[in-house]
Amino acid sequence: MAGEQQQLIDDATAIGVTLTEQQAVRALRLLDELSSWNRTYSLTAITARDAMIRSHLLDSLSGYEELQGKRIADVGTGPGFPGLPLALVSAEREFTLIDSVAKKLRFVTHAARMLELSNVTTLQARVESLSPTQPYDTVLARAFAALPDLLNAVQGLCGPATRVVAFKGQYPADELAELPRGWRLARSRAVHIPHLNAERHLLTLVRQAY
Repeated sequence: MAGEQQQLIDDATAIGVTLTEQQAVRALRLLDELSSWNRTYSLTAITARDAMIRSHLLDSLSGYEELQGKRIADVGTGPGFPGLPLALVSAEREFTLIDSVAKKLRFVTHAARMLELSNVTTLQARVESLSPTQPYDTVLARAFAALPDLLNAVQGLCGPATRVVAFKGQYPADELAELPRGWRLARSRAVHIPHLNAERHLLTLVRQAY
């Protein structure tokens, strides 16, 4: 276990995230719990331990640099990714993890309690139906939808200064060519996840200034 912790700390450092020993322990405990629940509830198709570390923990943590502001929404969070790992390393921020599937949010609620993440709340809803009075500062989406559909779905969560951060595999040139009116690409960053032999890109989208 100690070797696994150190490897996670080293791999997180490689993507620009500093993990303490305690944070690494808690992150790996999250995977233990996910594996346990997955046998009954089928929360993730990724079951091999190394693959879970790469595709759930490290991929989620790669978005840390893109966070802005205090209020963060994770739409289509599934069993809590990227929201839970990012909440673990961003205690000063408030995370709302949103999904329409009750069993996934039951796990997220359980995991947040187990990990003592007081900065995490869950919301069961279709994101298209949401329009909070206070917009979020950053909206995260991993494997949610094509960019045009994503931006249309989350517009109720967004104010003029909101950043929408999309986790993507290959660079989605076709999707970027069809962004809804009023949105633009502010930043694109290719990310190398240690030990993951696949392309990963983080795209930050913002409202178009007129």
